[in-house]
Amino acid sequence: MTAPTPGQPLWVDLGTSDVNDAKRFYTELFGWTAHVSGDDYGGYTIFNLDGRPAAGAGPLFGEGQPTAWSTYIATDDADDTAILVEDAGGKVLVPPFDVGVQGRMAACLDPAGAPFTVWQAGTMAGAEVVDVPGALTWSELTTRDVERSVDFYGRVFGWAARESQFVGQPYVVWELDGQMIGGMQPMVGPGWPDDLAAHWMLYFAVRHCDETSALAHELGGHVVRPPINFPMGRYAVIEDPQGGTFSILESA
Repeated sequence: MTAPTPGQPLWVDLGTSDVNDAKRFYTELFGWTAHVSGDDYGGYTIFNLDGRPAAGAGPLFGEGQPTAWSTYIATDDADDTAILVEDAGGKVLVPPFDVGVQGRMAACLDPAGAPFTVWQAGTMAGAEVVDVPGALTWSELTTRDVERSVDFYGRVFGWAARESQFVGQPYVVWELDGQMIGGMQPMVGPGWPDDLAAHWMLYFAVRHCDETSALAHELGGHVVRPPINFPMGRYAVIEDPQGGTFSILESA
């Protein structure tokens, strides 16, 4: 795999209160195989799909930290990007540090409070499989502060925001060098709980949304939003047994 393009989302992982149960749940749900990286990385687990890295999982390190999926965005200099994050109104939660020879990372918040991670690749260049059943297929920022988000991600990562319409609602498509790399869903109108914080929602591709939703329930997960049709296909929102939320998407 070639070096990731700066500004490109390149990896996702799960911080969870129960890594062993997460392995059970996700390997059965998506057909992943779990491979522990070793004690040097705190028992960090790589999930492979057909022998190629698709996602990761590791234990929680902060007291009171919730189980959650995280988005990693590529940079060629994690230290410079951390400075840009703060200059653009974001916050660096964990300053840049080396993860062995794998790479260098920093944990951040955007101005609305959505968490993300910047990753300067070493030997780990990110996911090697995407857009197929069992792999990540879309990343979507969900926020109430659209204008500030457009300014922030544009300044830090060079993203362009293209306004669109999504089932009659305003929507933003993120582009980098003319290529779609993700989206932004404004939290406007009814149906958005007041206490729902800004976050990145991850969509994993599946062949059959209804069957995968039923399987998630059987495995101890919770179907937060049952399968529903929309122009791009059929999707559902799932919560794993520890509370990590993600979406599944059966493409049209």
